[in-house]
Amino acid sequence: MFLTYSKGISGNFRKSETEVSVTAPQHLKGELMQVRSSIAATVLASAMILPMAAPALAAPDQPSRSQAVEKKDTLRWVAPQDLKIGTAVAGGGHHETQPYPAPFTFDQEYRQRLAAEFSSVSPENQSKWEFVHPEHNTYRFAEMDAIVQFAQENKQVVRGHTLFWHSQNPAWLEEGNFSKDELRAILKDHIQTVVGRYAGKIQQWDVANEIFNEDGTLRTTDNIWIRELGPEIIADAFRWAHEADPKAKLFFNDYGVEGINAKSNAYLDLIPKLQAQGVPVDGFAIQGHLSTRYGFPGDLQANLQRFDALGLETAITEIDVRMDVAAGTTPTDAQLATQASYYQRALEACVSVEECNSFTIWGFTDKYSWVPVFFSGEGEATVMWNDFTRKPAYYALQDTLEQASSGRGNR
Repeated sequence: MFLTYSKGISGNFRKSETEVSVTAPQHLKGELMQVRSSIAATVLASAMILPMAAPALAAPDQPSRSQAVEKKDTLRWVAPQDLKIGTAVAGGGHHETQPYPAPFTFDQEYRQRLAAEFSSVSPENQSKWEFVHPEHNTYRFAEMDAIVQFAQENKQVVRGHTLFWHSQNPAWLEEGNFSKDELRAILKDHIQTVVGRYAGKIQQWDVANEIFNEDGTLRTTDNIWIRELGPEIIADAFRWAHEADPKAKLFFNDYGVEGINAKSNAYLDLIPKLQAQGVPVDGFAIQGHLSTRYGFPGDLQANLQRFDALGLETAITEIDVRMDVAAGTTPTDAQLATQASYYQRALEACVSVEECNSFTIWGFTDKYSWVPVFFSGEGEATVMWNDFTRKPAYYALQDTLEQASSGRGNR
């Protein structure tokens, strides 16, 4: 049990009692001694890893099915039953260059909070191309397998991220000089291999990620798929994903589309055209990487409502709210209040739209946030401090979820 006292958005101290039953991983040395047998089992299960097995992953212990995870006074506990409250699972990407071991594998308190607080998890980098498909004929599934297993053990759903993107592609793909037919076959194999592996285990997939420029034009320069194969390949990506898992919900996902603008208008124009062709597009997702340098997108709810009117599910998938924080300093109370209001208003927009069924924060602790690595002079973007104590932003989300639950029950 964790007993933490933190100031809420109102300034009052609140006690949080969180009981979780995630069994602690063994000490690093012990895990490394056991890795041969555990990874051998993982590799045997990963029949599609060719020609070499995935790197050894110290598989964390999991609770038995009989062990219940208590979520009292947590986000998932107070959320409406039909709203999935989620977070990104730290790993891969920038984490590999930081002075700490893989958080999901080795940070036990992180895992406990992850299990207790959230009903949905998204791999932060572990299912992106450069990580899961590092060589032409090699798939690396061990880390993603562990996330899916963790979610199953803790009664969480999984959002898959992402299948078709201009960024974080491996060098072998971007520099391979493949013919159009070869490139098309590579994409189809990747989508059907990855989606097929987790068929029935992943609720939503971000199929096509960030396909438009800010002015609403397609990315035809830096997106290898659109540049080499034409815009028609977008429809094929959705069709292939649906063939691999007919039950998964398939989404477009992008940043900078929080409000009504050229970029979100481009999606509003494209999606009905694809649907008219029978392309299985189920949803539109807004990332929500916000900064207190800029005003809150006040038309967020109206924008979500436009896509809801098309019969689509909607989601907020990657929200964080970064602040200007000089190195070695902490945010002011005013900054924290502004941050909390951004989180709160975004969640309020989602719960006010009928088919906005998923709200995911992009990491829940500053300890592992991507923001300071990519945004110089900005940081503290999540809802918990490095030591996992809760910020005003956390309580803003919790209060909003409580109100949504008591006011509407199951939406």
